[in-house]
Amino acid sequence: MTNIKLLTPYSAPTAHGLRLPNRIVMAPMSRHRAADDGTPLPVVADHYAQRASAGLIVTEGIWPASSGQSDWRIPGLETPAHIAGWRAVTAAVHQAGGRIYAQLMHGGRKGHPLARIDGDLPAGPSAVLVPGRVHVSGGGKADPVVPREMTRDEIHTAVRDHVTAARNAIAAGFDGVELHGANSYLIHQFLADNTNVRDDEYGRGSIADRIRFAVEVTRAVADAIGAERLGLRLSPGNPQFEMAEADPGPVYRALLDEIDGLGLAYLHLTDNADYPALTDLRSHWHGTLIANVGENGDPTTREAGEAVLVSGRADLVSYGRAFISNPDLPERFAVDAPLQEIDAAHLYTHGAEGYTDYPSLESELVSAQAFAQTSTST
Repeated sequence: MTNIKLLTPYSAPTAHGLRLPNRIVMAPMSRHRAADDGTPLPVVADHYAQRASAGLIVTEGIWPASSGQSDWRIPGLETPAHIAGWRAVTAAVHQAGGRIYAQLMHGGRKGHPLARIDGDLPAGPSAVLVPGRVHVSGGGKADPVVPREMTRDEIHTAVRDHVTAARNAIAAGFDGVELHGANSYLIHQFLADNTNVRDDEYGRGSIADRIRFAVEVTRAVADAIGAERLGLRLSPGNPQFEMAEADPGPVYRALLDEIDGLGLAYLHLTDNADYPALTDLRSHWHGTLIANVGENGDPTTREAGEAVLVSGRADLVSYGRAFISNPDLPERFAVDAPLQEIDAAHLYTHGAEGYTDYPSLESELVSAQAFAQTSTST
């Protein structure tokens, strides 16, 4: 069964926009497969190359500078070793026929001194504690610590760090960059009610101040690498890690109105049960829109993704959990094959198990045929 929109090619309306063989995007998912210094391990290249049939791959979150590291074994894009490690990944994906964007993920308030190479306290818009225990060096977890409030100079430094990391991403061979403005990371922390209680021009009570950091970092990175190679991910109203946004609509409408004209490669938007972001914000975005409809809910099915495209609320659909255990997800969707289960025990370990050892549909069929022949001969 191949007559579904998810499997049709996509061409953005602009001359330098995305050109994709299908409308299935691999969503960013942290998997902790980096060395202690943040260099992606060799197995990372295998992992992404296996999934190169996605229309577009967006990597796991990558910290732009050590001051933005949120967890141990999360990869970075700061040093020559990081660039070399990611260059091996992009080369493998391109050789397999794929396209790959690097997601830049500044942790902001998220993190712990024992989870960070620099050993410092994390800093965010305000000194607001993150709930939940944190992955730290040595493989264990620690109780969260109260972060520092970022100074204005640190905010400006964070913008520059994103610019430098974006340039490093292009040097490493990535096709583009996605800014992580969702799921409780730094940009989202500036946008949300309870994590930004500043009384300066990056907070206060006005929407213009609350969106200022998001606008500044988006414009700066777009200027540095070209807007056509930059995407932005947002998750209005996402309650993960106790983020609170009482009325996200006005904030995100204002943000999109500020950046809509930049000509970004795409907006990657997470829908929410309490705030229908795709419906409310579609008219405020005139470029390519990637929808994610499985966050904080059941994994997105083929049918759910198809429904989003048919409704016109998005041009592409991102899949997360389905890609963990199904490296050839588009092929499985094409023939309506069953999806494999996730090896949950190895989600955040550091080797190939539960990462690159999921069989493809082709290998499953070969194994089944071999078993049938063996059974017949006996």
